[in-house]
Amino acid sequence: MPLWNGRFRTRLDPVALEFSSSLAVDQRLYREDIAGSIAHAAMLATCRIISLKESLRIQKALKQILREIESGKFLLKSAPSRNGRFVAEDVHMAIEQRLIKKIGSVGGKLHTGRSRNDQIALDERMYLRTCIGDLDALLRKFQSECLKKAEAHQSVIMPGYTHLQRAQPVLFAHHLLAHVSMLQRDRERFEDCLRRVNRSPLGAGALAGTSFKIDRRRTASALGFVGIIENSIDAVSDRDVQIEFLSACAITMMHLSRFAEELVLWSSHEWNFIEIGDAYTTGSSIMPQKKNPDMAELVRGKTGRVYGDLLALLTVMKGLPLAYNRDLQEGKEPVFDAADTLQSCLEICAKMTRSIHVNRKRFESEPQADLLLATELADYLVRKGMPFRNAHAVVGRVVTECISKHLSLKELSLRSYQRHSKLFGKDLWRVISLEASIANKKSEGSTSHVEVRKALKKWKAFLR
Repeated sequence: MPLWNGRFRTRLDPVALEFSSSLAVDQRLYREDIAGSIAHAAMLATCRIISLKESLRIQKALKQILREIESGKFLLKSAPSRNGRFVAEDVHMAIEQRLIKKIGSVGGKLHTGRSRNDQIALDERMYLRTCIGDLDALLRKFQSECLKKAEAHQSVIMPGYTHLQRAQPVLFAHHLLAHVSMLQRDRERFEDCLRRVNRSPLGAGALAGTSFKIDRRRTASALGFVGIIENSIDAVSDRDVQIEFLSACAITMMHLSRFAEELVLWSSHEWNFIEIGDAYTTGSSIMPQKKNPDMAELVRGKTGRVYGDLLALLTVMKGLPLAYNRDLQEGKEPVFDAADTLQSCLEICAKMTRSIHVNRKRFESEPQADLLLATELADYLVRKGMPFRNAHAVVGRVVTECISKHLSLKELSLRSYQRHSKLFGKDLWRVISLEASIANKKSEGSTSHVEVRKALKKWKAFLR
């Protein structure tokens, strides 16, 4: 029988039950649900709402149910039957029904002083708390793999890009450390989200609290929360921490997608900067020569579904009056999907990064014949007293001449340089080299060898 059946004269239509059941989605919350119920049962005894004997009996049975689920003895049915037999519509009812079946009417006392509304909100927060810890570990692992790759190739010079056009030479390590910094902000966002997640809604009841003198702070402390959500309506009706979590997931996926896009570009024949390990690429069913960066492309593609998860929950919430509405059931699946997707993408990105072979010769041969050192020429003129805007214009004309004559900056004669400005002297050849460009960077956080070594040292210490 449904737990609310005293009010109704007819059974719920099996089709309606199947339509409304969330057990297929929320069954993964069984650990959180049982842990919350054990803490609630202990508190009920402490507050003398049920006897200690009853509380201990409930707690013992709940622990047995946990073992039954994890051993496969008790299966949480993911779909209701259409033969009219009642099947639990969610994980909370499935566990409570099992409890009552095991210990009889004493099991029915567990729900004293709580509602499924605060129970659901509690389970989701406990899930998010664990999930954020797991994601932080995966983010750190990906950072570590980027850091190892940067350290192993800290002297490799590559063309840096803006607008996907070659801009200035940078160290490959400096480029990878940019991703490490981005991932650190992702970790900080999740850590900040955790501060708001880690407050207990349990004891808020359906929306108005309860007439039993329960101790909400005792259950919160027992479950590892730093406090409670004080307003009972807010506690059961809002899902802002889930939205915040999804937002952090979406931003992180955006970062992973940008990283994946670079791997796709760099591993192409036209770029040939890197080769991704065979274990993270696939072939073609028709073209024998192909080596496709499928894992990177899938990371890029899965970003869209996490964006969709965020939008889905925002859309669910946008028109809901206070307090609880059944629409909130639709908020679980986006959270689970985003968490699962992000976890798998972080794991594959870390492993894929470890597998990358860097084509150092290709990296460094490309900038040699290019115009990437034009900014160095402008700075050279500035150091000789020319205003930067004038220097920019002069070097722009030098670049135009190089392009028209199909020459690199190094191949243009000193006489040609001096036609553009008498400030050019023989010392300009010391400026237009890749190593000089890197070495001459003086600003903190730049691509110079000194600054990159400092950054590597800092990140190694931080991640350790």
